[in-house]
Amino acid sequence: MTEQLYVGIHEDENEGLTHLGRIVRDAWVFGILPETETCAGWSNAQMQILYEKVHAAWEPYAHLPSRLPDALRDRHTQLYAEAIANAKKKGWNTELGEDD
Repeated sequence: MTEQLYVGIHEDENEGLTHLGRIVRDAWVFGILPETETCAGWSNAQMQILYEKVHAAWEPYAHLPSRLPDALRDRHTQLYAEAIANAKKKGWNTELGEDD
């Protein structure tokens, strides 16, 4: 069986507004990864390690953007607003369907 590799945040669906894309974007927010790192081709094990680092970075803030210090909160807001705007331009529908 071939291991599935992450496609990278720029190739992920809806501008990376997926579970894995949010891990990458949050790693950018906290400076765990540079924004040039898209994680394209990363294995499940690499993504798990990144998840654990991001999770630990969120813990002091109870995993709530509103509790981030100003600089981190501003960075979070900027990165996510940009991704959401780009996804909507490409037709992302934020309405929940009956199966959601």
